[in-house]
Amino acid sequence: MSSFNQQVVLITGAGSGIGRATALAFAKAGAQLIVSDINETSGRQTVEQIKEAGGDAAYITCNVADSEQHKATVAFALQTFGRLDVAVNNAGIGGRFARLIDQSMQDWEQMIAVNLGSVFYGMQAQIRQMLQQPEGGRIVNVSSIAGVKGMPMGAPYSAAKHGVIGLTKTAALEYVKKNIRVNAICPVYTHSAMVQELMDATPEMEERMRRVIPMGRFGQPEEIAQAIMWLCAPENAFCTGQAIQMDGGMTAG
Repeated sequence: MSSFNQQVVLITGAGSGIGRATALAFAKAGAQLIVSDINETSGRQTVEQIKEAGGDAAYITCNVADSEQHKATVAFALQTFGRLDVAVNNAGIGGRFARLIDQSMQDWEQMIAVNLGSVFYGMQAQIRQMLQQPEGGRIVNVSSIAGVKGMPMGAPYSAAKHGVIGLTKTAALEYVKKNIRVNAICPVYTHSAMVQELMDATPEMEERMRRVIPMGRFGQPEEIAQAIMWLCAPENAFCTGQAIQMDGGMTAG
């Protein structure tokens, strides 16, 4: 495992699922964590888990659809640890499972604000700070397998996640000469509260979801966390502008 000793890592949506697993993995590798989530209880639980394991972390509440709260989160990172080396824009929502014409304006606007706006606002705040640091920084945006292929019954979600990849590639090109690397990770269905909510609402979905994954199982948050860390590792300094698919073989065929 690469060492992230004394590096400062900010993760949105770090109160559960992929965000929490990633926070715990970075902390185990020596990083100092800024744990951000809209749910204070779950966010502070992540901080407690990190500290119980001997790591260093601090919590801040952030509504990722609000650009000012992203600025405040980066400012908090500087106030707490003095810098920002890595940012993982992970927070997101699953949205409503319905055909395109049955999605409401509210469904669309909320999805774009939370799943796409969050990455745009987050990167604006994060990159502004990283530009002040000679060593730059690394950003990983959490997209989805729905960001590289269509997702029937989830048009707003798929559109937002496609947009995340577009933002990732554009930012990577704009700041590549400033020593800022920007990549995306595209997980298939992964065990998380968001996926569990979908299965609870539509019980028959679990089997349908498993069938489309050649490995026959969902991803584990810890597996996605390891891929995120790989993208941020100094050994992979030549990797930028990529959208890495973690899908159990789903897009291979």
